Amino acid sequence: MRSAIAHRIRPRALAGGVAAVAVLAATSACSTASSDTADGSASGKGDSGKVIQVVAAENFWGSIAQQLGGSHVHVKSIIDNPAADPHDYEPTAADGRAVATARYSIVNGIGYDSWADKLLSANPGSDRTGLKIGDLVGVKPGGNPHRWYSPADVHKVVEKITADYKKIAPADTAYFDARKKAFEATTLAPYNRLVSGIKSTYAGTPIGASESIVTPLAQGLGLKTLTPESFLDAISEGTDPTAKDKTAIDQQIKNKKIKIYVYNSQNSTPDVRAQVKEAKAAGIPVATVTETLTPAGASFQDWQVRQLKGIQKALAQATGKK
Repeated sequence: MRSAIAHRIRPRALAGGVAAVAVLAATSACSTASSDTADGSASGKGDSGKVIQVVAAENFWGSIAQQLGGSHVHVKSIIDNPAADPHDYEPTAADGRAVATARYSIVNGIGYDSWADKLLSANPGSDRTGLKIGDLVGVKPGGNPHRWYSPADVHKVVEKITADYKKIAPADTAYFDARKKAFEATTLAPYNRLVSGIKSTYAGTPIGASESIVTPLAQGLGLKTLTPESFLDAISEGTDPTAKDKTAIDQQIKNKKIKIYVYNSQNSTPDVRAQVKEAKAAGIPVATVTETLTPAGASFQDWQVRQLKGIQKALAQATGKK
């Protein structure tokens, strides 16, 4: 993601910053752990009645982890501000402390949050269990990292987090199983219905998109993205798209080859803004998505349902199908 005003990803000299975080984390880890153990409320050891300390690199995964763990976990999401850029975030001392005391960590991977790997390495934990989403779903670095927009991958993550909680705290297996069952059957029910409904009604509908964040969602919904992949990747990676790609998209909009246009409002570059304007002028409905939870504090499902409803409304307007 970029901010509302897009910027290019800048390589950061993280080594020094992470080392400093590691030092600060080390000095506080013992006092934090001892105070948690003293009152028995948050030892992070996964024993029945204890709270498992969880750190998630991004809040979309953190939201799911918290809901699956309920009162038996405490989740700290490092990226929890809609204005923050997960690609080139600089960890703080507080982040180091959260990692140092975590019993379970969740990282997106696929080159999306490489700073998180460095942060974990700088704060090793012999009994910490780690989940890297890219490894779980079989997407290697260089692939599309936006797996939280893939409905199939979301369900894989739900299964894996629950399985890991049960391994960490086997005495609480029944509790975690019940949380997962309720989350999938009730909490995610509106999300699941929208995904299924859009796919059954609008499968094959051609769409335009601003960047590759839309690709896993379009695939999950059965929609056909016509925007050149090279353009989607350029906007996602903060590089300049080619004139050829921009001309191709202009023609798609002008000739109404696409039914709707979906864009990431947190990464609205001049090229994207121009395409949004062109689409609206051509009478092509526009729907928006964001890269991280919006508004701040929203749950994963409420965020996704709101966006899916927007896409569904745009598709209905464009096709006349209900």
